[in-house]
Amino acid sequence: MSLEFTDYHVRLAAYALLVDGADEVDGQERVLLTWWNGEGHSDPEWSLPGGGVDFEESIRDGLVREVYEETGYDVVPGALLADHFFTARGRTFDGWFRSQRFVFDATITGGELGTTEVGGSTDHAAWVSLAELEGQPRADIVDVALAARREREARR
Repeated sequence: MSLEFTDYHVRLAAYALLVDGADEVDGQERVLLTWWNGEGHSDPEWSLPGGGVDFEESIRDGLVREVYEETGYDVVPGALLADHFFTARGRTFDGWFRSQRFVFDATITGGELGTTEVGGSTDHAAWVSLAELEGQPRADIVDVALAARREREARR
């Protein structure tokens, strides 16, 4: 299928991969994840903090806002770690859309853990060890980010 850019909608989204040191229990690194509630049309699952970029925001500004809303942390975006897209049919409109997603490294500069958005798609955020994440329902963007991180570390 070939569509011109005027024939589909675009959703820009930015996510942060935040990793801390080894967990005291299992010795695994932990990643900061958000529990996406499925918004009534999908099964809930773990995701990265982040989401849709507003019309008048830069990608990085959208990332900072989304991470704060979903986790309570202030962050400074770092390097672009991965970009990924998928296409699908719209649920709220007739036609196709392209979801273009950007994953950045980020550094926490303040705040405290706690979801600040009210009535949104994120129920809570938590630090989850990589071992604990195995077998848990998770959005594909989590695997995209972790794979990109492994690739970057292998190149070092």
